[in-house]
Amino acid sequence: NTPCPINFVRTKLKLDDMQAGDQLTVALDDGEAISSVEMSIQQEGHNIKSKIQQNDGSWLLEIIKTAS
Repeated sequence: NTPCPINFVRTKLKLDDMQAGDQLTVALDDGEAISSVEMSIQQEGHNIKSKIQQNDGSWLLEIIKTAS
């Protein structure tokens, strides 16, 4: 269970090291974690390929990095 700002910071740092078109899958808790990270990723201009809820209530978010 990671605090919300940390989820986005970790995701953003990983995306910064990737090339445009690369895919990143992140696991996030339900609630504020998934909603804030999803919104922030889209505001950064990246694409959400899929958002899949797992049996335990967590989410897998597949992100496609766009050119920065």
